[in-house]
Amino acid sequence: MSSDEVLRRLQQLGFRLPIESLREFVERAAAERLNPLAMAERLVELERRERETRNLAARTRLAMLGKFHTLERFDWNHPRKIDRVLYERLSTTLDFVERAENVLLRGPSGVGKTTLAQNLGLSALAHGYSVRFCTLAGMLADLLRRDSLPAFERRLRRYVRPRLLILDEIGYLPCDNRSADLLYNIVSRRHQVRSIVITTNLPFRQCGVSRRRLRRRARRPLRPALPRHRHRRRVLASENRPDPIQRKAPR
Repeated sequence: MSSDEVLRRLQQLGFRLPIESLREFVERAAAERLNPLAMAERLVELERRERETRNLAARTRLAMLGKFHTLERFDWNHPRKIDRVLYERLSTTLDFVERAENVLLRGPSGVGKTTLAQNLGLSALAHGYSVRFCTLAGMLADLLRRDSLPAFERRLRRYVRPRLLILDEIGYLPCDNRSADLLYNIVSRRHQVRSIVITTNLPFRQCGVSRRRLRRRARRPLRPALPRHRHRRRVLASENRPDPIQRKAPR
């Protein structure tokens, strides 16, 4: 049996490594005169890395993060004040996801809130968490298009199940009563169970409202429905160029 036939059979057994990578591995193993155990160990490690890479790529596509600059290209000198250490700790440890806490990034347009939120999502994906990124308007439009209750419930799970939901641009567009109810429903279902990262241009005094107030202010910019979630929230505030990133300690 030729070496190519052996490699094809490995793929038939479920190996994810491309045939070219397998062929290169065999040639290198022969050149280094690896014993069978060392050869098997190295092959298993290559296959593990390939599966992890493909798994991450698939989950990244499902997360809908879109195109964005990674933190390596983020201009930390652009913000007037920013607690970079706090943000990097959140991004590195992801302890807020483990504790089902929420993160609020507040500031006007153009200060990097969305980029920072997307990078939190990327870090969560790399750590094995499921992530969903969407604008508030996109999520509401997606849900309101469902023409039956079963279809609506199936689509709702897309925003309830991920360990980390990133809701972008809350407060930018007006909404009606039904939209306000949908947002409140999603936040309530995730409360103390799964984390949410929210970006908004609203001032702090408008960031904690009830569903009644959301509905009362229909046709006006929608406010984050975080009335009873403040004790599990990290606040990252921004002004003209992201202003101090602050953390509210749990009560």
